[in-house]
Amino acid sequence: MVVDKEKIQSYIDKHDGKKDSLIAILQDIQNEHNYLPQEALRYVAKVLKIPLSDVVGVATFYRAFSLTPRGKHTCTVCLGTACHVRGGPKILDEFERRLKVRPGETTKDNTFTLETVACLGCCAIGPVVVVDKDYHAHTSVRQVGPILGKYKK
Repeated sequence: MVVDKEKIQSYIDKHDGKKDSLIAILQDIQNEHNYLPQEALRYVAKVLKIPLSDVVGVATFYRAFSLTPRGKHTCTVCLGTACHVRGGPKILDEFERRLKVRPGETTKDNTFTLETVACLGCCAIGPVVVVDKDYHAHTSVRQVGPILGKYKK
């Protein structure tokens, strides 16, 4: 992928080119591309005079960052204890079946990325599925289709 270096430079400039703003700069890039392209990481490392290994280290340390293209929408299925005993694994199976991807993967059309988490901290409303920033409480297998349909539009 070819990245717009002027755009990346604008993110660096927005943060005054400070090395301690690396995370914020990477967030801006991720918001633009939905992942962190390798070329962008190289450019940031060069401009900020930070070893590429340090930039990649930050990008791989934080779960919010991705080095591979992500879907337009992120589906996160909670598999914490409360959600697990209420059917979380079956809900995950249904997402996998409908999207034809496993957790950590993105659909071929780049519409959805499927993820799992150990706990979302909202056990009382489990099982919980989060699509982007929308929480779907008391989710059942039957609701997976309608949930996906809402975001396919």
